[in-house]
Amino acid sequence: GSILEPQERSMEPPAVPPEEEEEEEEEEMPLTAAPGPAGCQLFGYVGIEAVLDQMKIKTMKMGFEFNIMVVGQSGLGKSTMVNTLFKSKVSRKASQPGQEERIPKTVQLQCVTHVIEEKGVKMKLTVTDTPGFGDQINNENCWDPIIKYINEQYERYLREEILITRKRKIPDTRVHVCVYFVPPTGHWLRPLDLEFMRRLSKIVNVVPVIAKADSLTLEERTEFKQRIQEDLKAHAISVYPQEDFDQDPDDRALNDRIREKIPFAVVGADQEHQVNGKRVLGRKTKWGIIEVENPAHCEFPLLRDLLIRSHLQDLKDITHNVHYESYRVRRLNESNGP
Repeated sequence: GSILEPQERSMEPPAVPPEEEEEEEEEEMPLTAAPGPAGCQLFGYVGIEAVLDQMKIKTMKMGFEFNIMVVGQSGLGKSTMVNTLFKSKVSRKASQPGQEERIPKTVQLQCVTHVIEEKGVKMKLTVTDTPGFGDQINNENCWDPIIKYINEQYERYLREEILITRKRKIPDTRVHVCVYFVPPTGHWLRPLDLEFMRRLSKIVNVVPVIAKADSLTLEERTEFKQRIQEDLKAHAISVYPQEDFDQDPDDRALNDRIREKIPFAVVGADQEHQVNGKRVLGRKTKWGIIEVENPAHCEFPLLRDLLIRSHLQDLKDITHNVHYESYRVRRLNESNGP
């Protein structure tokens, strides 16, 4: 009992004269009123981290929307690539097997919407295909229908947003990313490619890819990539991820590594083959099987990680906060003008 007494007494604050107490209170008042930037120290478990669980449960119940547009000439494997990305038949073929493919005279946009569910998370996926783009002899202004469609989705969202009685959740049909398929020529970008990306990069996130990269050797692929990067830099075309929107050093370091790899050299396949006792997605040739998900064969895993696993929410945020915001400001200025 005699040993515990000093410890119990030490827990109590020492006796201070009344005059010193007033001085200490006056000194401590400004510190408690204005806490430092480090934040407040918690003395026990409060449960703030449970907010993450609440957000996860709410997102799983409501689901989320993701809209992707694929642009490129016919025969570059756009539909196959989208099916490979989501491992399901989410994009329909332009022609049925056994029938002659009919190339449309103008650019026609085809939208297919599916609900994909994985481990309880639902995603409403909308794939917009652009058959007829770049297939004609005269491709003048062939990007106009695509620009018109993207702006129409912004206009639809804006009309819902400015209503007096708005919906609790506005349907989001805005295009979050546009994947542009570059033909594997091995030379420079065509004027059509440059003009399209120059116009579209101002209103939507553009991700260029080299289609059917298995038709190029590794040396040709590396040289073609360097030429495309030089073309984009010379014409001041800003593709996703844009340097201006990096928020912190970690994001900048990650995006710099991605920008070094763009455009991704991809190979799409929707058939499985047996390789070393495992079923893998790939393309079968005389010389072997090109594995789609093997980083040594192509850069499809990098494209999938960018679009789905690491930057999907960032694509939606930039679409809403940058591209849609600039359209909203322009439209409101036009309506409020003389």
